[in-house]
Amino acid sequence: MKALIQRVTHGSVSVGGHTLAKIGHGLVILLGIGHVDSDTQAQAMAEKIATLRVFEDEAGKMNWSILDTQGSALVISQFTLYADTRKGRRPAFTDAAAPDIAVKLVNTFTRALIDLGVPTQSGEFGAHMSVEIANDGPVTIMIEI
Repeated sequence: MKALIQRVTHGSVSVGGHTLAKIGHGLVILLGIGHVDSDTQAQAMAEKIATLRVFEDEAGKMNWSILDTQGSALVISQFTLYADTRKGRRPAFTDAAAPDIAVKLVNTFTRALIDLGVPTQSGEFGAHMSVEIANDGPVTIMIEI
């Protein structure tokens, strides 16, 4: 499982010009599910992100988590995080999970964040989405579990 997290001042996701979700201060999480991932990885990823100290304290040091700052999360399914570009010019996605498995694990991850106390919204699995990200810092971190 891979997550590209971006600390944001705000973020949103739209499908066909209709806004599905919108957050203020928090994290936009681009989540990729691999074919060997399970509920265990989804739960571990949610716990890692909920407690990851990427928000600045009064001294300007990254000492606070999304829970500490009462931020929100926006989860976007992103199978392209599993792109393999080692050969040729067209990425291969053979390490990405099949859609029926991936949708379940994205939902498990999202529910886990909510259960941990992070207000969380999400995009629409499998849809062509327009994602607005106002990166704060910028802070962008890749996590693999």
